[in-house]
Amino acid sequence: MVNFDQTEFYYMTKIISFALMAVFCLLSTSSQAQRSRKKDHKKNQKEEEISIYDIDTLIQPVPRHRQLFYEKVDNLQTRADGNDGKVDGQITVTDDELYSQMLTQSIITGVDQIQVMIENLPFPETVRENAANQTRIGYLRDLEGLVNDYIKRRKPDPIYFKRRVTNFKQLLIAKHEDRSVEFVRENPNIYTLDNLDLIKNDAESRKFLLLEMGRREPEIMVKRLNDYAREAYAWQVIAPAAKLVPDEVYNYASSSNYRLANAVKNSKDPLTLTIVDIAEKSKKPLQAMPFLSDIFNKKLTIEEVDKITGDPDLFYKNLVRLKVENQKLGSNTYTDELQYRGLRYVREINDLHESPDPVRFKILTDLKPEELYFIMVYGQDEIYTSSFLGAFKRMVAQMGGEYTGQELLDKVHYDKFRTFIRMSAGYNTLNQFLATMSNANQTRLMDDFVKGLEDGKDDDLEDAVDVADAFGSITNDTMATFLKQKVKEGYERSYKKESAKGMKIYALLTTLFEGNNSSSPEVAKRQSEILNLPPINMVPITKLRGEDNIVYERVFFYGDADGRMSYNSFMNNFKDPMWKIEKGKYFTTISCEGENPITIFANLPLDEPQDEMAIGKLDDYLKSKNIQPTIYIHRGHSYHLPITLDRLAPNIRVVMLGSCGGYHNLANILDTSPDAHIISSKQTGAMAVNDPIIRNIENTLVAGKDIDWITSWTDLGNFFSDKPKDLTLFNDYIPPHKNLGAIFIKAYRRLSAQEESLDAGS
Repeated sequence: MVNFDQTEFYYMTKIISFALMAVFCLLSTSSQAQRSRKKDHKKNQKEEEISIYDIDTLIQPVPRHRQLFYEKVDNLQTRADGNDGKVDGQITVTDDELYSQMLTQSIITGVDQIQVMIENLPFPETVRENAANQTRIGYLRDLEGLVNDYIKRRKPDPIYFKRRVTNFKQLLIAKHEDRSVEFVRENPNIYTLDNLDLIKNDAESRKFLLLEMGRREPEIMVKRLNDYAREAYAWQVIAPAAKLVPDEVYNYASSSNYRLANAVKNSKDPLTLTIVDIAEKSKKPLQAMPFLSDIFNKKLTIEEVDKITGDPDLFYKNLVRLKVENQKLGSNTYTDELQYRGLRYVREINDLHESPDPVRFKILTDLKPEELYFIMVYGQDEIYTSSFLGAFKRMVAQMGGEYTGQELLDKVHYDKFRTFIRMSAGYNTLNQFLATMSNANQTRLMDDFVKGLEDGKDDDLEDAVDVADAFGSITNDTMATFLKQKVKEGYERSYKKESAKGMKIYALLTTLFEGNNSSSPEVAKRQSEILNLPPINMVPITKLRGEDNIVYERVFFYGDADGRMSYNSFMNNFKDPMWKIEKGKYFTTISCEGENPITIFANLPLDEPQDEMAIGKLDDYLKSKNIQPTIYIHRGHSYHLPITLDRLAPNIRVVMLGSCGGYHNLANILDTSPDAHIISSKQTGAMAVNDPIIRNIENTLVAGKDIDWITSWTDLGNFFSDKPKDLTLFNDYIPPHKNLGAIFIKAYRRLSAQEESLDAGS
């Protein structure tokens, strides 16, 4: 157990505080430089013209003929304000005071100030009153669009809207001063793009922005083809996307929308035209698209590709070939297809989990080590523990004396190598894999595992989450000490490089690593304080109850054989007379009345696709009764998970996946439910484990107690202690206070929000 004494607590607090202040200093310097440039640009303007943009009172009352347009903006603000159930001039996001302040400042205060600015805008005497009136109305309509966009967002990002509102004001000022071209050239970003309506009639600024964003953000821009399809330069915006996300371009090439299809088919870009050829000539164009590079470079004809895609094994092997060749062209498309085709192998060996190994793993017989590697790393969300171990065993056997683990990773160009190390650590095969290489290469690999996490975009956290999750599974003290040291070196390196992202990542990882081995409530409390998070080991029952004092839960079941068995097993938890059961046509209601009332809703596992109808009927019922469950439980395979996650809400406090909680699942949950405590498993959940966990939660709530994960996991460990098989399965489950990936994402986002809040001058 880590001795997390007061000295270490002070030390870790200082690391986080120093990281935040260092980031702030970097941003403050940048902001000062920006303000200096703006000051230089405006130095010849009169003082009253500078201050007019910032005053918050009207110089003259709003004329009656413009009041309606202000009222439209005001009404939308009122809707945004009331989304939290109360119109009080404050936008509240669950219990997150910082995010609430940011959204209130942006959508209420910031938009109010922009309205005042629009009315106060000075116009030259040469501009007629009617023209000035129409200009102001145009600005107000654009502002109305911004607030309406906020309302439409299911999960509005506070940082995004803070920046967008700031950008809107700056762009409006630039347009009013006839320098929008200069502003757009200095700010070609998503915020300017989303405020494009402000400059819709400025052809030069619009063209520059669309072309530059096409180069910088091809994945975003190709999805917005409808916005610029009629432009003569549309093909130039599309062309960069053809290299990165050709499947998106294909969707337009095969579209029945004449205008969008022609924007692609009339391209002058050879690669885009190759995509058009595939769409028109291939027998199975969607399956042929991953081989765009082969067809474009004339390595294979469309007819030859069609033959390859007709054989499932040959199809998969050739997708791996593209990975091994490190083809950059269309890498996202063939990687997505590789993941999908690899799941065929994962699902077969999963389904045969009770069969003898020669039968179960026969499908893997002729696969090479690199082909097995990609099955494991891209099948991470569905692969069972025993399936991974069987595939890993065959991969190592196939490697034999031919090449080492280092050479295997070289061959796959280190693609998903952090995921592989994280999985190997979780399934206790990491030492075996490392043993296939020299000591020097082992050290280099684990160094690389932690190095470079600061690279990429600010919100690109998958690698850092893999590192956090892997550390939670590492029991080798020497390796743990080595990784801790490398994380601290990463922080020092990021500080020297002035990498704000790196400083945040490595400071947070250091904090998580220091308290990882402890099951002490005091350590958990201290970690929560250091990370500036609500308690990571506890969910107060008051946060689970609705306004009527009832704890509402929702359980999702699906209509396959596993789902029906899970439902029947789940219902066995409620045989005690204190539980009242009402079975309807589409869902079952389970309730416990008394001092600490609980109501559980579980949709029936009707035959597919009727199961989704049952889920929808329960959606409608809950909405009609204004019931908002705070606990969600997913019972089913990972491929059903998107349906469950699509129904998350901000107020949810506990999410039990019962299946793999990989990075993307964790991020998606926390996008919508930022305060959620997540229980996940390294494999698809087992009924023998799910049901005791659920009983533990229900018993705690019936007793009117807070959920304490440390206590619960200790009790569950004791329960499984004389059940060796079930104990092995239980050990694959990750409780919320040990879910380092989820905690890392929460803490990183909180630190980023603090950074944004501090950066008031940006």
